[in-house]
Amino acid sequence: MTHAPAMTIDSIKRSLVGLRMPRALEVLDATLRRIEQGETDGIGALDQILLEELTLRENRRVKTALSMARLPAIKSLQGFDFAFQPSLDRNRILALAELKFIDRAEVVHLLGPPGTGKSHLATALAVEAVKAGRSVTFATLADLIASLAKAERDGTLRERIRYLCRASLLVVDEIGYLPVVPGGGNLFFQLVNARYEKSAMILTSNRGFAEWGEVFGDPVVATALLDRLLHHAVVVQIEGASYRLRQHADLVPEHVRSKALITPPPAPKRRGRPPGKATSDHDNG
Repeated sequence: MTHAPAMTIDSIKRSLVGLRMPRALEVLDATLRRIEQGETDGIGALDQILLEELTLRENRRVKTALSMARLPAIKSLQGFDFAFQPSLDRNRILALAELKFIDRAEVVHLLGPPGTGKSHLATALAVEAVKAGRSVTFATLADLIASLAKAERDGTLRERIRYLCRASLLVVDEIGYLPVVPGGGNLFFQLVNARYEKSAMILTSNRGFAEWGEVFGDPVVATALLDRLLHHAVVVQIEGASYRLRQHADLVPEHVRSKALITPPPAPKRRGRPPGKATSDHDNG
């Protein structure tokens, strides 16, 4: 195969096995042939072998991290049809994909009617964060509150909140789609308060901020939530028809197609302490 002694090649292979470098072992023979044929030199071959192994490990890392993030599906910004939603600023979304909002511990709000791409964009940004080595947790609001309520019943609420605070990015999907169970808004507030000014979030909702009192069943808790969620925030309003129904637009009733857009009100003024029931060790006032 090459001028290298067979014993030396066998030793290299054993070392690669011992170092758990399966991809390097897999491409070793082909790389040695390239050296023999003069297509590369020793340094170039070593660089290629290490790059192959590194790529394999990075792909495994991303796959594992995506699984741990519990994303409902793998979406990409390249797969989003910006042309279908002309109200959406493509450059603004691409700027968010640079992930500086995570460094600034900001909250990104994606607002719009059902089917306009909020979850797709939230998931795609989460995927970008995972690829960049950031820890991500994804959940619908209903599932998130259910897990917090269970932890409260089990006496492990503080531990559960601490666990959810470990992620660099928390994505909360579908705010406003399902009614929040009694006490759920209070539990969500405690989590938001614990992450406030420490870690980033992405929230998607089909309801305007003025409706959050109705969504959470408690205007006081809703105000406390918005007090923190809008303090360091990026609000992205998506206007337009449902992407999922684009091929059947003629079958959608007119009153649905012309549904009023969600218009977020001005951010509430900073207030004092949150409502008495919604307190935690992480309160920043």
